[in-house]
Amino acid sequence: MKKSIAFLFCLFFLTNITLAQSIVKATQDFIALLGDGQKNNTLFAFDDPERFNFHFVPMARKGITFNEMNPAQQAAALKMLSLCASEKAYQQSQEIMQLEIVLKALEKRTESDRYRDPGNYHISIFGVPTNHSIWGWRFEGHHQSFNFSFNEAQKGVGAPIFLGSNPAIVLDGPSKGKQLLKAETDGGFTLLHALNQEQLKKAIIDSIAFKDILSFDKRSALIGNPVGISYSDLTAPQQKLLLNLLEIYVNRNTKLFAKDQMDQIKKDNLNLLYFAWAGATTEALGKGTYYRIQGPGILIEYDNTQNNANHVHSVLRDLKHDFGGDVLLEHYQQSHK
Repeated sequence: MKKSIAFLFCLFFLTNITLAQSIVKATQDFIALLGDGQKNNTLFAFDDPERFNFHFVPMARKGITFNEMNPAQQAAALKMLSLCASEKAYQQSQEIMQLEIVLKALEKRTESDRYRDPGNYHISIFGVPTNHSIWGWRFEGHHQSFNFSFNEAQKGVGAPIFLGSNPAIVLDGPSKGKQLLKAETDGGFTLLHALNQEQLKKAIIDSIAFKDILSFDKRSALIGNPVGISYSDLTAPQQKLLLNLLEIYVNRNTKLFAKDQMDQIKKDNLNLLYFAWAGATTEALGKGTYYRIQGPGILIEYDNTQNNANHVHSVLRDLKHDFGGDVLLEHYQQSHK
């Protein structure tokens, strides 16, 4: 039995190293395809303040865009994302990019108008990616932001990770009925509807949903003490529903990153997790909803209030390791004195 456990540990350790090396290689390959001018727009020091320039609205950003890449460069960039994100999150990312076309049609924008543009997504790399360096990279544009960081042992963390969808459900046209963040929506309502009346009094913190996620684009995701109903106040089946919902967000990361994050959440004590709800308790157009899961090291937020409550924002924040964490940044700065 001990030999089996040791074998599995070694297998996991080797798999983690192999994945990290694959990510480093994919990033190096991407950089090698860039011209000098493109590199100037893409490469930053790990401690450059740009690394914390987190947002999810259409805006001017640094970093090379897909519009500025040739097909080989685009494929190399997408390979980086496919290695760091889960298969589901990668697919959501691609579909969110294509929603820009739906939005452009809904807003009746002209063909030359580039405000809604599936090619206006940026790649930025921070530090020098090697198998023994501190570095990170970001994929970001309208309604999505993936931020990955790696220490010198190439142990990686993905946070913040933001995914949004406008419309939340496509109401007309060829994509009618499409709902990109269905699991995030259904998971919240499933947990809410599993609570009894006494539990709902604790969980529901406001009858009106907030206008957006409270952490928004802040460098620090701290939004105050946890409120709502605690994990310890739930029954075993309800606790499972809460963990299922939490895992939808954590599993936006590749499997090995997600496992590390879940292990940390459990280490921090599941009983310190809280689930809070604001707004309507039934899903319908025009009825805004908000929920969050909060614990010592994790914050998950979901908001659907804009555009007649058909516009979702959702985010995974790691309260200890967002953007790699302060300790990693301090280590980098010390080693580069």
